[in-house]
Amino acid sequence: MHAEIITIGDEILIGQIIDTNSAFLGKEFNKAGISIYQITSIQDDKMHILKALKEAEENADIIIITGGLGPTKDDITKHTLCEYFDDTLVEDKTVLANVEDIFSKYNIPLLDVNKQQALVPSKSKVLMNHNGTAPGMWLEKNGKVFVSLPGVPFEMKALITDQVIPKLRTQFKFPYITHKTLLTYGLGESSLAARIEEWQNNLPNFIKLAYLPSLGRVRIRLSGKAADEAMLNAEIQKQVSLVLPLIEDIFVGYEEDESIETIIGKRLTELGQTLAVAESCTGGRIAQAFTANAGASAFFKGSVVTYATASKVKILKVSEDDIKSHSVVSKEVAETMAKNVRVLFNSDYAISTTGNAGPTKGDSEAEIGTVCIAIATKDAIYSEEFNFGKHRERVIGKATNKAFEMLRKEI
Repeated sequence: MHAEIITIGDEILIGQIIDTNSAFLGKEFNKAGISIYQITSIQDDKMHILKALKEAEENADIIIITGGLGPTKDDITKHTLCEYFDDTLVEDKTVLANVEDIFSKYNIPLLDVNKQQALVPSKSKVLMNHNGTAPGMWLEKNGKVFVSLPGVPFEMKALITDQVIPKLRTQFKFPYITHKTLLTYGLGESSLAARIEEWQNNLPNFIKLAYLPSLGRVRIRLSGKAADEAMLNAEIQKQVSLVLPLIEDIFVGYEEDESIETIIGKRLTELGQTLAVAESCTGGRIAQAFTANAGASAFFKGSVVTYATASKVKILKVSEDDIKSHSVVSKEVAETMAKNVRVLFNSDYAISTTGNAGPTKGDSEAEIGTVCIAIATKDAIYSEEFNFGKHRERVIGKATNKAFEMLRKEI
């Protein structure tokens, strides 16, 4: 059973917005046992939409279309669907009532163009959108299912989880698909692959392994598909138990459960301990990652981004003599930053970063890509120096991930 996703909108093609809808659909369909055959992004153009629908019908059993359902003239999806299905638009009274209720609730004048949201292909089954004015539409042709959904993410997501997938389950029998993704830090993809090669070679043929490297970390994903859910889950768990002893020194958790910063935060909360952060080259990335999670106030005391050399001296009391002797990008400066930010916020742990992310050297003569990371506790302080290459975003990302890795090990 395969599905194809078609996203409609010039704004996607010109990079004005990021297509997060396809990522959500891919995950939800995969959990339901439906394999995504292809994802296509196309223009708000009738001939382009017709061509994409024809190709999708040849490729897949289920075609999900998002976007192009607004009330303005540039949104032509409904008219094009009518042409493809040899159909006409009719007014749906229930949809119209929903549109009128929304406009009344927010005390907004209802225009004729807004009422056109209630026009749907006569052959479609309406999927009521309780979060917006554009309904979902379910159509069938030659044994294939076509579902047209609004492009607004929270509207589309509700329709998928509450209506589309439950309706698909009543119509089709899907296999079970299971993923288990293990997070590792501190070992490159090639070295990791060599370490677990024998285990990988002995995986059953219905379980596949994928390596997903990203800036100082590698995720290894086990994916299985079978008709027997209990057997599949048991075999996945068996393979996890076999590989864990081979990677126990670099394993930090399961991606499906939580990120490494969430793991650190939960552990600190359990211990009743706290953290402070001083950042330079990472520019607040570390603090942002921690505070993005609900409940971070239980352990996260605060942070400073002392990006300029002068701010390191003024706020974190870094010695000007140390900067002159060792450079602002040095283990000595990183250690002072970590030590003093811990004192500033009266935390149990502190971590600091200082480095040259590029493209120029700035206030330091250290090579571009050089990053020093320090961790301070109430009893000790230590630091390490790294070189993460010359690409700015890569340097910042790897430094952030390395900081998480070092902090987790210290805790």
